[in-house]
Amino acid sequence: MVLREELEKREFETLSAFASKSAESKGRDYPEKKCDVRTDYQRDRDRIIHSKSFRRLMHKTQVFLAPEGDHFRTRLTHTIEVSQIARTIARALALNEDLTEAIALGHDLGHTPFGHNGESFLDKIHPSGFSHNVQSLRVVEVLEGNPGMGMNLTKEVRDGILNHTGPELPVTLEGQVVKISDRIAYINHDIDDALRSCVITFEQLPKSAIDVLGNDHRTRINTLVLDMVKSSDGKDIIMQSPECKRQMDILRSFMFENVYCSGVVKKQEELAKVEGMISGLYNYFVENPMQLPKESYDMIAVYGVNEVVKDYVAGMTDRYAMTKYSEIFK
Repeated sequence: MVLREELEKREFETLSAFASKSAESKGRDYPEKKCDVRTDYQRDRDRIIHSKSFRRLMHKTQVFLAPEGDHFRTRLTHTIEVSQIARTIARALALNEDLTEAIALGHDLGHTPFGHNGESFLDKIHPSGFSHNVQSLRVVEVLEGNPGMGMNLTKEVRDGILNHTGPELPVTLEGQVVKISDRIAYINHDIDDALRSCVITFEQLPKSAIDVLGNDHRTRINTLVLDMVKSSDGKDIIMQSPECKRQMDILRSFMFENVYCSGVVKKQEELAKVEGMISGLYNYFVENPMQLPKESYDMIAVYGVNEVVKDYVAGMTDRYAMTKYSEIFK
């Protein structure tokens, strides 16, 4: 039997000097008995996987609204791809794979239904605004797990979840790996989905980016992963080479112009429907809080009605939001 103490000892023997060691974690907000066989980061990963919020990612939009076809990415498949990319990089750099995986699996738990469009609409209507990374942190600290304690994850995992996007750099290299892996994953798998749906053609892709990064999905991923490993090896920061970063940014700009903001992918009438659903559900429950589930209603005394309604709407899957909207506004 391999016990936790042995795993913690192995981390000091095998991981990089820059890696986060489980035994040196800054810990949890609420002390708890250690597991006999799992490190703290392994426990965090397991708690995230077994959460309701993680399961709901299966039915949340990535980019395409109500896509026709079985192979388009969802928020869950995106999360799994980020985790795979990040773990490969972490392993190659001798970083802590368990911490990397926990951050990757938890980074989008707070995402709204209908992808970033749902996020932007909820941001417009909620008084204090809305950001999915802040909401992901709220999910693990408040909405999932034990009342008053949340999931009680380690500080390193929570920092990585909060700072996987935005200007702040995660404090751990593992969190920094996830931050860039998230971008690598979504740019490339969204190209894959856009090509499959004929929104773009291969010939439209920026030639310089294709020449540097590769002609197909797996080649581009491999190029970017190897580049990150080589550029970060022996350093106390995770980075890309200037050329690979420049070409990936070119691809990202191309995707925003031709896919993410495309009227073909997101027709105005579809966006109007999504905005109507998000605002309609939000306003209805603010005005009728007694119609919230009991566990949500009971939180109003602590957090206020707007915050609780925001949590409820953000936690919905696409299909649940549509069903609930249809029930209310028959």
